[in-house]
Amino acid sequence: MAQSKPKLHPKVDEVTQRIVKRSAQTRKAYLERVDAARNSDPGRARMGCANLAHAFAAMPLGDKLTLRGTAPNLGIVTAYNDMLSAHQPFGGYPDIIKDAARKAGGTAQVAGGTPAMCDGVTQGRPGMELSLFSRDVIALSTAVALTHDAFDAALLLGTCDKIVPGLVIGALSFGHLPVLFSGAGPMPSGIPNKEKAKVREQFALGQVSREKLLEAEAASYHAAGTCTFYGTANSNQMMMEVMGVHLPGNAFVNPDTPLREAMLRATAARAIDLGHSRELPFAHVMDERAFVNAIVGLMATGGSTNHSLHIPAMAAAAGIRIDWDDFHDLSAVTPLLTHIYPNGSADVNTFHAAGGMAFLIRELISAGLLHVEKLTNMGAGMEAYALEPWLDDGKLAWRAPPEKSLDESVLRPVSNPFEREGGLRLLTGSLGRAIIKISAVPDDRRRIEAPAAVFGSQEELQAAFKAGELDRDVVAVVRFQGPRANGMPELHRLTPPLSVLQNKGYRVALVTDGRMSGASGSVPAAIHLYPGAHEGGPISRIRDGDVIVVDAAKGVLEIKTDPSELGRRKPGKPTEMPEPGFGLELFAPFRASVSDPESGATIFPGWAPPTGN
Repeated sequence: MAQSKPKLHPKVDEVTQRIVKRSAQTRKAYLERVDAARNSDPGRARMGCANLAHAFAAMPLGDKLTLRGTAPNLGIVTAYNDMLSAHQPFGGYPDIIKDAARKAGGTAQVAGGTPAMCDGVTQGRPGMELSLFSRDVIALSTAVALTHDAFDAALLLGTCDKIVPGLVIGALSFGHLPVLFSGAGPMPSGIPNKEKAKVREQFALGQVSREKLLEAEAASYHAAGTCTFYGTANSNQMMMEVMGVHLPGNAFVNPDTPLREAMLRATAARAIDLGHSRELPFAHVMDERAFVNAIVGLMATGGSTNHSLHIPAMAAAAGIRIDWDDFHDLSAVTPLLTHIYPNGSADVNTFHAAGGMAFLIRELISAGLLHVEKLTNMGAGMEAYALEPWLDDGKLAWRAPPEKSLDESVLRPVSNPFEREGGLRLLTGSLGRAIIKISAVPDDRRRIEAPAAVFGSQEELQAAFKAGELDRDVVAVVRFQGPRANGMPELHRLTPPLSVLQNKGYRVALVTDGRMSGASGSVPAAIHLYPGAHEGGPISRIRDGDVIVVDAAKGVLEIKTDPSELGRRKPGKPTEMPEPGFGLELFAPFRASVSDPESGATIFPGWAPPTGN
């Protein structure tokens, strides 16, 4: 007798249904447009002969002959460059994909490339101020690549922070096509994360030299592949699995291995199959259930806070409206099943070896926390994603993951979670709405009440730290860091000094309208605050010494200043900065039109219902 499937958790069902209701008009408008673009013939069948000749002019003769017929043509969109370790492996992918496509009875072409910048390189540098906007540029360049309308399916190559969300947003404009994704996998493990973090703190205290710090960093980031900590890049890969966009088990297979090449070939062959059958259009795979699965996966793994921006932005491109209440409510019922750095000491390779995504998905399915019946690129149902890939006599196959976690310090079942709730919470109160990640914050540090120290930049805070002015209980307020102010850069440089203060025994928190991403650690940080200082929000009126309460347990963010007094104050001004350079001046139209953080901090408005003639 077949085993009955677990019933969907009532809260997951409730949140999904309210998203469906909230999105009814915009989703309908999006699907109507996508369905109108679907056709029983390939787009090139509607091309003029000159158009088609241009499209295949540079292809080998055999591919030209194939493309003249009805065989599927696969469009590759690649975020390759060889400066990003995570994207360097993509350099050789197109030839492998083309070979696999031919063997599957189709053809493949590189439709176009997208930029891919590394936040690890731009941290604390001017380029970080256009990092978030690079996501929307990637979406635009993906649309440019696919707009030739010469493809029956698409295979998108990307791994890191803004790249995957940008590829998703762009691909959703071509939601009539089947679209598959592939990353390149994490680099092999380097020095232990605790050792790296210790050296960073020692450098912040002036106890070790820059040479010693560089030696530690280079021993951590040392090869091709994704950085091995669980930041935005690896959270992206997790999400592509729980949304059913990858082939199962694609996320954390290391680069330049036989299994990674086998996965890539299988992904290309699957894309050709879907292009031939015209089944599983991307728009239908990426429904409300897909985004709920993504949020649940994020909570279960303590993933990157950046996805409280990216998920609403991606969803909006599919006509789906998601807000931070959805994150908060799903977090409340999703157990934390992983401890991966910065939430623990292990890296993603250890997580993968302990059972990885297949184990995690099986556990979430068993608890009724994932939508099992949703469409995926494997067909109907998430069960295929509860299997792990392996090479059986050199051939790709899938098998059940370990029955028990092979390392419960890293990965646990739902019956024995690290915490009963997920790692992200919504804060509300007199200062506005913000997100806080608590999966790495000790229980006794989840409520901080202390006087404010107000700064207009990371550099100001670091100067105060070095001068010893922050050796006390303090809530550091770093403002004018929102998307309309300066592009909402990540503020990673704040983590070492604030960690040092906390380790000295002071009660410390951060409040900012900027970002901290997946690398936010044990210091409680209320981030993405809006309305931000640039919009004249309450954060612009905070003064040194005002008492601030950051209470993750109760979901409260407030200032203990009389509201009438706060209202009489003039808003502060941003730190005087030099005229923009480094390309920042080109992004002035983005800063002028970007939406609020809860809407995704995006320049794209999402799908509005038709207003009539």
